[in-house]
Amino acid sequence: MMRSTTGELSLSWSQVTARRLVRQGLDIPSQSARPADIVRALCGAHAQVVSAAFWSIGLRGTSLTSTEVKDALWTEHSLVKTFGPRGTVHLLATQDLPLWAGALSAIPPSHNGHRKEVRLTPEQTDEVIKAIAAALVDTELTIDELSDAVIAATGPWAGERVMPAFNDMWPRWRMALAQAGFRGALCFGPNRGTKVTYTSPRRFLPAFAPLEERRALVWLLKSYLSAYGPATPQHFAQWLNAPRSWARELFNALSDELEEVSVNGSLAWVVAGDTAFPSSSLQSVRLLPYFDAYIVGSQSRELLFPGQAAQRALTPSGQAGNYPVLLINGIVAGVWHQRRSGRWLDITVEPFDQLTAIQRHELDGQVERMGAFLNTQPRLTLGPVIAGAHA
Repeated sequence: MMRSTTGELSLSWSQVTARRLVRQGLDIPSQSARPADIVRALCGAHAQVVSAAFWSIGLRGTSLTSTEVKDALWTEHSLVKTFGPRGTVHLLATQDLPLWAGALSAIPPSHNGHRKEVRLTPEQTDEVIKAIAAALVDTELTIDELSDAVIAATGPWAGERVMPAFNDMWPRWRMALAQAGFRGALCFGPNRGTKVTYTSPRRFLPAFAPLEERRALVWLLKSYLSAYGPATPQHFAQWLNAPRSWARELFNALSDELEEVSVNGSLAWVVAGDTAFPSSSLQSVRLLPYFDAYIVGSQSRELLFPGQAAQRALTPSGQAGNYPVLLINGIVAGVWHQRRSGRWLDITVEPFDQLTAIQRHELDGQVERMGAFLNTQPRLTLGPVIAGAHA
């Protein structure tokens, strides 16, 4: 590491990548970390596809199984499934829920393109969230049961079907669903057959109360920078789906607790004093699932998804996470998919470059690890190298 002419610590992209691999358990999987420890280090595991969230956790441990992760969520309740960054479904460490609630509820809300005349007013949002909390205090309800309870408690306006969703129109109150999660009024309960249920996080954390806003935001920003830094206000805003101006103001307000560094000549920030970086790149091969936290939270996209990776593993709008990826030394180097049939798990990997003998050996180890995690017999098919990967 060197200092630039203006005094900032000067870092290479490989050093940044190496630190993120270490911080997120992707260099050497842990022999002892429990699911909640792993999720805390990631700042949450994206769980729109729960099986993907489970593998995000499992690949970072040497011996965890999917059953252990499931038990952490539904039996031990050391994990909670709720609305996290960007309003998307996440697994969070239950003991951190007061911090998450204090921070997420302080972010300016996004209206997601809804017209002003169909949005909830702040007062209506408060009323809906109060009704949700009361309905779920000691039970689990499906979305339809919760809808009936909310409309009964608030009035017909909450049931007006004005919210476009999946070729249908949802009742107005559902605009507050993610906000209710942010404020700790609800989380997910276990499925009732094929139906999702919601319940109160206070059933798992009786003393739950959102932490004071500023303390919670300080915690969230420092946690993010620890896992994904160096980063900029724009990166932080994108991770949260928050206004960039709000993120800049937060960085400015906490400037005494942050430190500027230079990454390939561009300024970014870390927590003050948190300037230990590996001196060289780390060698690792990992199979990351849909929406793995490393892919979604890490920036810059053009360095993480070089060449053909941007075309094959990002959406046309540049969104990360929609494709499971082969990660080599912290860089997206291929895509993969799986198909399960009885006891067999068929995994097909399509690399962007020819794998070395060492990389192929490590890939075989990842496939074996996935088989052990899922209690299946894995079979690997290595697809042809995708031409023009680094064009």
